Amino acid sequence: MTSAHSKLYSNDVSLVVVVVDTNPFFWAAAALPFADFFANLVHFVNSLLLLNHLNRVVVIAAGVSSCAYIFDSSDASPAGGVGVTATFDKASRKVEEFIAQDARATAGNGSVASANAASLLSGALSLALCWCLDIQRIFRSGTRHPQPRILCLQGSPDGPEQYVAVMNSIFSAQRSMVPIDSCIVGTQDSAFLQQASYITGGVYLKPQELNGLFQYLAAVFATDLHSRTFLRLPKTLGVDFRASCFCHKKTIDMGYVCSVCLSIFCKNQKKCSTCGSEFSRVMPDLNSMPDQSK
Repeated sequence: MTSAHSKLYSNDVSLVVVVVDTNPFFWAAAALPFADFFANLVHFVNSLLLLNHLNRVVVIAAGVSSCAYIFDSSDASPAGGVGVTATFDKASRKVEEFIAQDARATAGNGSVASANAASLLSGALSLALCWCLDIQRIFRSGTRHPQPRILCLQGSPDGPEQYVAVMNSIFSAQRSMVPIDSCIVGTQDSAFLQQASYITGGVYLKPQELNGLFQYLAAVFATDLHSRTFLRLPKTLGVDFRASCFCHKKTIDMGYVCSVCLSIFCKNQKKCSTCGSEFSRVMPDLNSMPDQSK
C-alpha cells in the first residue's frame, strides 16, 4: 500500500525526520549500549548528507516525558559557518542534556512505571509532522517537489494510553502523503509503527542483529522515495491491527464501538465517555452469545 505518488518526488532528494527513542529504562537493559546506537545514527545521518548536497535531515529525541529537536543539518551549511563535525558534536551534547532533563521530569512524575515505561512517540510524531508540513509548504512554490518522510527508531514498548494521539498522527501523515518508516531496535514488535508504516506506505523493519545496525539503516532507509520504486524492500509479514480501549487504555482483541464517534471500549457502556451519546439498549456480549451453528 503506497500513499505517496511518484510524481511528487521525481528527483533523488531526501528530506528525512529521524525520531530517536532515548528511553533510559529501555537502554539500561538493551543489548546495544546507547552510545554505540547513537554512533550508528550519526554515521547514517552523515551518509544521507553525503549522498546528495540537497538532502536535509532533522533528528527528534523522544523521551519518557518529553521530546525535542536535537539536530538539523541546515545548521551545518557553509552559509551558517558551522561545519558538519561541529554540528554533530553539538547534537551529542544536546542529546545528553535532553536525556538528563527528561530523566528529571520523569522522576517527578509518580505515575510513570519504570518497568514498562513507554516513550512519548505521539509527541515526537507531532513534531515530525509539523516539520514535514512546513517543508512541503516551502517547496510547493518551487519547481522541485521532494517528499519528506519520517524514520522512527523505536526500542521501548508501545504506550496504549497514546493510541488515539498516535493514530491521529498516522492518519495526518497519510493525508499529507508523508511515509513513516520504522526500525525496531527492541525485542518486541511495535503495533503502532506496524500500522503507521502500512497505512502511510513506509518500510517496517526489525533487524535481527543490532551490531550491524548501520548496514540495515544504509541499505534500507537511506534510499530516497524515487529509488524505492526500483528496489525490493522488506515487506511486513503481519500487521497487528489491535486497538486500545478508551476507558482503560489497554490493548484489546474484542470490544464495543460507539456508533457516533467510533470510540472503543473494552466493556459495555450505557453512555459514551467521549461524545456523551447515550446508548438506547445494552449491547450483547459477543462472548456469551449462543453458537448458532449447532
